[in-house]
Amino acid sequence: MEPNPQLHGVVIISLPPSDDPSKGKTITAFTLSDGESSFAPPPPTSSSPFSQSPSTPRPSLFSPKKAIYSLLAAAFIAVSLYGCLYSELPVQLLSGSELGDEMRKNDTKSFLLQLYPKQRGRILREIGDVKLAQVKVRDGIEERKTRYDSTDLVNSSTVFPIQGNVYPDGQYYTSIFVGNPPRPYYLDVDTGSDLTWIQCDAPCTNCAKGPHPLYKPAKGKIVPPRDSLCQELQGNQNYCATCRQCDYEIEYADRSSSVGVLARDEMHLITSDGDKEKLSFVFGCAYDQRGQLLASPAKTDGILGLSGARISLPSQLANQGVISNIIGHCITSEPSGGGYLFFGDDYVPRWGVTWVSTLNGLSSLYHTSVQKMRFGNQELSAEGQGNKLIQVIFDSGSSYTYFPHDAYTNLVSSLKSISSLVQDDSDKTLPLCWKTDFPISSINDVKKYFKPVTLHFANRWLFVPTTYVIPPEGYLIISEKGNVCLGIFDGMDVQHGSTIILGDISLRGKLVIYDNEQNRIGWVQSNCVKPQKTNFLFLF
Repeated sequence: MEPNPQLHGVVIISLPPSDDPSKGKTITAFTLSDGESSFAPPPPTSSSPFSQSPSTPRPSLFSPKKAIYSLLAAAFIAVSLYGCLYSELPVQLLSGSELGDEMRKNDTKSFLLQLYPKQRGRILREIGDVKLAQVKVRDGIEERKTRYDSTDLVNSSTVFPIQGNVYPDGQYYTSIFVGNPPRPYYLDVDTGSDLTWIQCDAPCTNCAKGPHPLYKPAKGKIVPPRDSLCQELQGNQNYCATCRQCDYEIEYADRSSSVGVLARDEMHLITSDGDKEKLSFVFGCAYDQRGQLLASPAKTDGILGLSGARISLPSQLANQGVISNIIGHCITSEPSGGGYLFFGDDYVPRWGVTWVSTLNGLSSLYHTSVQKMRFGNQELSAEGQGNKLIQVIFDSGSSYTYFPHDAYTNLVSSLKSISSLVQDDSDKTLPLCWKTDFPISSINDVKKYFKPVTLHFANRWLFVPTTYVIPPEGYLIISEKGNVCLGIFDGMDVQHGSTIILGDISLRGKLVIYDNEQNRIGWVQSNCVKPQKTNFLFLF
């Protein structure tokens, strides 16, 4: 009779994803032993399988050493399986192997941008399933040949510093460099807009006085109607073969509008590795602004369109093979504001991110849906929703958050019942402000009177809940009069009374990731001080 086999080692094989077999498979192995060497030959067995030397005690099946090895093995297997299932870490760990050279060819870097302050609050730019951007065909600019620059860039990433605050500035913006020689422009960071546009001397009809001189398109920079991005923006029904430029008009939910023509020019970026990149991109040369966009002085020169549309800046860079179509922003919850924005996947955490799928086919905005909303333990119902899901839009172009009409009404009713707060109608900072009988210097002074608002998504793995928690500091501000004001508005104010719109006030204190590669949105708590690359594995 053969002796029972004993466990001497573990081999883990992770297969490549079915949609990308080129990533190959990985093999990880380790050994277990109670002795000093895992490779010593086994001791000779006695003639009888049941005989045992009286001088050699039989090892205990549950010895402390084996228990420790078993726990370490179980932990290693759990981490390895998680890495295989939810990340590409097994492939990354082999970067020094024979696959290293090939993998490094496809490595992604990251672009990181800073956010800067801007005066004036702004509500949602483009919302819901209503198409607010209207395109009108205009003549008047001489047709020019468009230069298409080819590039051999590998995937890269960059980080842009962000500055600004919800109150009193009401906006967050970053700086990009355009043209040759490169000139700086401050642009609003807006995940709710498709098109990036810069105020432009084409000549300018109505432009706000911004921080920098107007962009002036050079000869050959105007995009013709036959360009695929022009047709993407206008739609096939608006294609004009005889027109001499690609015109557009964008209308926003706050009744503002921008009119211009498409231009193509160079954008200059510095990658997270310090490399300088010169990229070609298409943007709006905006020569006629109306509404809030015309208010002067303005601290920005235009809008940075970051939606999932093909004409958005991230999509253009991804289609050129410059980045993976993933962006993220992290806005600090500190009163001084600021944060960062990144393009590419180098700064996406491997652990701790809560992911939800985006809804396909609705629009280019970042839509998802929740099952219910709660204020503390109180459910905030939405009229007519019943058991239907409630749509959610993540929009960094909105300073404040909007709730469905019924949910907003119930929330306000609950807040008005707080005995320590007295509504102050004389404070016009926001629609609803309260005063107290004690001085208020920060949200911490009144935080105890308020409860968190929780959005409940579909459960993960049947039992694990998926939630987005908005603490009191995620929906309250302190006004100049020293009152506490509600930063959640009625969605009916923007003709969207059945949708949740998460604006800047509720996006603070979190790293929010928009993954257009896998059609999902993720978030994780962060102080948003310093971005961290996550291309390595942490073990316990």
